[in-house]
Amino acid sequence: MTSNPQLSVIVLAAGKGTRMKSGKAKVLHEVFFAPMLHHVLQAIAPLSPERTVVIVGHQREAVEKSVAPYSVITVTQEEQLGTGHAVAIAEHAIPGTTDTVMVLCGDTPLIRPETLQEMYATHRNSGADLTVMTTLLDNPTNYGRIITDKNNLVLGIVEEKDASIEQKAIQEINAGIYCVDKQFLFTALAQVDTNNSQGEVYLTDIVAIAVREARKVEKYVCPRPQDVLGVNSRVELAEAHGQLQQRRNVEVMLQGVTIQSPETVSISSAAIVGRDSLIKSGVQIHGTTIVGKKCVIGNGAILTNCKLGDNVEIGPYAVLHDCSMPDKTIVAPHSTTF
Repeated sequence: MTSNPQLSVIVLAAGKGTRMKSGKAKVLHEVFFAPMLHHVLQAIAPLSPERTVVIVGHQREAVEKSVAPYSVITVTQEEQLGTGHAVAIAEHAIPGTTDTVMVLCGDTPLIRPETLQEMYATHRNSGADLTVMTTLLDNPTNYGRIITDKNNLVLGIVEEKDASIEQKAIQEINAGIYCVDKQFLFTALAQVDTNNSQGEVYLTDIVAIAVREARKVEKYVCPRPQDVLGVNSRVELAEAHGQLQQRRNVEVMLQGVTIQSPETVSISSAAIVGRDSLIKSGVQIHGTTIVGKKCVIGNGAILTNCKLGDNVEIGPYAVLHDCSMPDKTIVAPHSTTF
């Protein structure tokens, strides 16, 4: 795939994620069969950026090992001095051909490729110096609020910990994804101070700088709030898994497969299920499993890296691993096949 020399992407993945209460780096926690950071990198890929830079810090070696299969480079943030500092230290890694830098977080596994593509197109077509992704939440707690004027033009972003009571009532929140003119981005970050409750360099402060300099600031409002929600706890991790599981099951059903109780069924993104097959409740289909046409997979069955022919019937609670089943095979309930 030909890269886009005008675009580079910075992914913030250096944080400790203390609310996860884990010895593992937050971005390496798995959501729907893969570390959440991998979902973000896969969403970026269709943009074909000239360069993708992953900012690492906490458990640097583990994160670097995890992203090794991807075409990325890493930059280490030695101290946790804020999102603005994390972006600023990546300046040397951005190619000279880049004119737009997209910045997003590595803990947003629900972000869709098409959402990033739409935002980038909005930024390019508007001629903006800065485009901020926003969305609307009924409960905006813990998110930065978008401050606008009477014409709905963006004036700035206020973090939750720095927001007034009136500002906390705002329901439009910062989704944490930006498209920024490269030259402006790094010039603005050099002006950002640490005069806030956290004593950190906030990336969000570049919005107020852009407004002050009369630069063009746009916003892209994501119509699906759940797509941009970050994962900061085990509860949110489970919610993200459920969202991705639901997306995958909808995709499979639209291809002509019946799934009973889809909220209980997991089908990996690499698996293939043939048309007119029936997947009963509690089924798990892992890895590169291929299920032929008109198959019936019984309640609670688990298939991992298997290949089933057409008209195969798998009994309830059967476990199959690394095996092949010819057409019209019937597998007994509760059986195990390796």
